[in-house]
Amino acid sequence: MVDKDAGWTSHDVVARLRRAFGTRRVGHAGTLDPDATGVLLVGVGKTTRLLRFLTPLEKTYSAEVVLGVATTTLDDSGDVVGTWDMSSVTCEQVQYAARLFTGQIEQVPPMVSALKVGGRRLHTLARQGIEVDRVARQVTVQQFDVEPGDEPGVVRIEVTCSAGTYVRVLAADLGAALGGGAHLRKLRRTAIGSFTLAEARPVTSIDASSVVSPRDALGHLEAVEVSAEIGDMVARGLPLDRVPLGVVGSGPWALLDHEEHLLAVYEGTESDRIRPSVVLAAR
Repeated sequence: MVDKDAGWTSHDVVARLRRAFGTRRVGHAGTLDPDATGVLLVGVGKTTRLLRFLTPLEKTYSAEVVLGVATTTLDDSGDVVGTWDMSSVTCEQVQYAARLFTGQIEQVPPMVSALKVGGRRLHTLARQGIEVDRVARQVTVQQFDVEPGDEPGVVRIEVTCSAGTYVRVLAADLGAALGGGAHLRKLRRTAIGSFTLAEARPVTSIDASSVVSPRDALGHLEAVEVSAEIGDMVARGLPLDRVPLGVVGSGPWALLDHEEHLLAVYEGTESDRIRPSVVLAAR
């Protein structure tokens, strides 16, 4: 788990760890913008196949919102495109406006995002001066706290939200709801699910001792301990019957041996069987 510094892209982190671990099989779950800092989950070797079970986890961020100034990128890396006198806006008014963006909301992805439209990433089009229509997506904001900042016209925010939520859009929409504009700065991701900054390390300090076991990485999944006989079936990538395992629903489930080593991740089907999605104990 990396505590990414400002100035590093998520790809930079991956490239650095490929050299550190001597393998091309390195990936990450949940991109962070170059100017953003904080928790970035990285998989090495065969565990990269597990990253897709980490990507959907909710995220928590801290940041500052600058009221009265809108930018092309919705953060402080862009050019100013509008200014408003919002000196009379109180923190209490900002807190009230933040309630409008709590719960399930519709959000239009920004042009500076990595989202693809027509096979091309939006940020690539934006650098070419091209803007395209984007479809609003439903996201969930579980927490949107606002506190006074250290300077006039600035508030501090803490946001816990679903995967795919753009905090810079929350900042811009917050400014618009207050009758002006705003942009984001000092974005820091403080948690992804149960993974927090307390366990994260700078990329230059990552080594073998930093690696979390696959079982711990998927601790949020329902765990199912299986017998040695079923474990052999798992290792061969075979589907399994639900009833002996006592699983219901669609999963996914983390299948463990008696020593709690992760053997595989299985997901449900419409039948009475479950199928393997990722098998680590392959034979």
